[in-house]
Amino acid sequence: MSGDVSPTEKHSGTSPQPELRASHADRDRVVDVLRIAAGDGMLTADELDERLEAALSARTLSELAVLTVDLPTVSTAVAGTAAEVKDVVRIAQVFSGKVERTGRWVLPRRLELAVTWCDVTLDFTEAVITQDTLRIDVAMTGKTLTLVTGQGVEVDTDGLTLVHCRLRHHRRRTPPGTPVTLRVELVGHKAHGKVVVRPARRTLGQWLLRRPTPSP
Repeated sequence: MSGDVSPTEKHSGTSPQPELRASHADRDRVVDVLRIAAGDGMLTADELDERLEAALSARTLSELAVLTVDLPTVSTAVAGTAAEVKDVVRIAQVFSGKVERTGRWVLPRRLELAVTWCDVTLDFTEAVITQDTLRIDVAMTGKTLTLVTGQGVEVDTDGLTLVHCRLRHHRRRTPPGTPVTLRVELVGHKAHGKVVVRPARRTLGQWLLRRPTPSP
């Protein structure tokens, strides 16, 4: 019959190829890129919210690609660290040296501290943020737990029980509209010693720049 279409004609390749579908892992990688970019000051709070909404609702890889096309450096950094992200990291130490996490360390999805009479310092100023919330389960006795916050990092201590322990929470002054890129939740208990939450200390050069210019 003249109206019949042969299999060869039906699959002649004239139809456009379908776009590749995005997986949950693809969306998660883009979300990581956007949050790190916001933490580095590349995106405003409004831009971050808009792009996060688009990333979470994206159905294809091309829809995700346009969200990070202007963030090449961040994309490369995340691609190199995505495999290192761990669900849970447990730090267990008793009567020994200091515990420090500083520099560009990759945040796990949850952190457990089982520490007795050891100082602990967690510095978030250069940390690679992999999600918007980090839960830290604390079971610590003695010495000092210090959290150094960076731009866009907030610390919630409401879930932490203190026994013969002091809390010093120095909040960073941030400009209006600064996006919150990481919320750190402290839960559990801390007995004896103290807990200190503070922003990073200024360098000598930063301190000099804040000094008023002397009158002529």
